[in-house]
Amino acid sequence: MQGFKNEFVKQILTLQKEICDALETVDGAKHFVTENWERAEGGGGITRVMEGGNVFEKAGVNTSQVFGTLPQSMMEYLGIKEKSFFATGISLVLHPKNPFAPTVHANYRYFEVYNDAQEITQFWFGGGSDLTPYYLFEEDAVFFHQSLKNGCDKFDATFYPTFKKQCDDYFYNHHRQEARGIGGIFFDRINTMSENDPSLCFDFTSHMVTTFLKSYLPILNKRKDLPYNIEHKNWQELRRGRYVEFNLLHDKGTLFGLKTNGRIESILMSLPPTVQWHYNAVPTKNSSEETLLKALKNRREWINH
Repeated sequence: MQGFKNEFVKQILTLQKEICDALETVDGAKHFVTENWERAEGGGGITRVMEGGNVFEKAGVNTSQVFGTLPQSMMEYLGIKEKSFFATGISLVLHPKNPFAPTVHANYRYFEVYNDAQEITQFWFGGGSDLTPYYLFEEDAVFFHQSLKNGCDKFDATFYPTFKKQCDDYFYNHHRQEARGIGGIFFDRINTMSENDPSLCFDFTSHMVTTFLKSYLPILNKRKDLPYNIEHKNWQELRRGRYVEFNLLHDKGTLFGLKTNGRIESILMSLPPTVQWHYNAVPTKNSSEETLLKALKNRREWINH
């Protein structure tokens, strides 16, 4: 079985530089700090983080290529018998300073497992992108979802509605009965598509990675300079608390990193720098804050499909 390890690694390394260069241009004040790290059990990665900028309070764009032996708990979780694995991907989380500019997350990954002869027995792709606003601008939600739909439609008209639902189901804080944000797309463990051609999985995943900036930067540029006050900032930090709760309680990527002895600083790169938790925090009735909360508690179709 032929895999896509080398092609995907090459692409995500190129994209990591392109995305970081673009974000530095937008910020205009700070540059990414780069750390190359190694994993004792095999592999490593490149962590790039920018903090305290004009636009980004914190931005992280990571790539990794790790390999070795899966712990028994992860083999059971993945439902596989093979112990040897290789995993690579790009993961980014951007936390703008301005409360009217949304946080965004994207992650695209590739995974292989091997038999005792080190032959590939299974491989799959996964990933997606989702938006977490603190104040709801409907036109931003529509633009983001339309951008993702346009990318999906190049391959199959069923992808967007399918992966949109999977995103809604996944990025959900069950303990609070509310979504983390307004969603996007999410897919996991795909290895065949139309005509049973696995190369289409690579093409689709690669295309969605390359279109990330086009789906987010227009929204960021529209909101990053809007005036705001301390009440707006407090609400942003309260909602960031929900973001933290999801990542630590429900996120599979965080679980995989911790179970495979990943680099803690890189795994927790996604967490925002300033967060608040207040007891029984309830937004004012008919406020912009309440409008957002209602949208997060009631799933919506942002575009027709």
